[in-house]
Amino acid sequence: DVQLQASGGGLVQAGGSLRLSCAAAGFVFDDYVIAWFRQAPGKEREGVSCIKTSDGSTVYLDPVKGRFTISSDSAENTVYLQMNSLKPEDTAVYYCAAGSSCHGRVRDFNSWGQGTQVTVSS
Repeated sequence: DVQLQASGGGLVQAGGSLRLSCAAAGFVFDDYVIAWFRQAPGKEREGVSCIKTSDGSTVYLDPVKGRFTISSDSAENTVYLQMNSLKPEDTAVYYCAAGSSCHGRVRDFNSWGQGTQVTVSS
């Protein structure tokens, strides 16, 4: 039974930082990719970043490149999203999800964490 637990969200001022964590259990960590998605009110869920844990390759949404860093710790079965230089437009519920490819669509990710709220004030 695949389980993902997202945490680390909060309220931060513009320019600040947060680190999100996604703890995974119930599957072979390196057999999957782990992605972070976000969904703002009234908007569609979008992929933010993804990591192929077996080789460390990463993908980033253009607006977060240079500000967000995704990493994984296979010993802890945890994926992190370090978010720096946060902007009000980063405000959303952030979800982690497991899938087979970082280039898949939202619907291709079949295991999801519960979401953690990130709010960036101006």
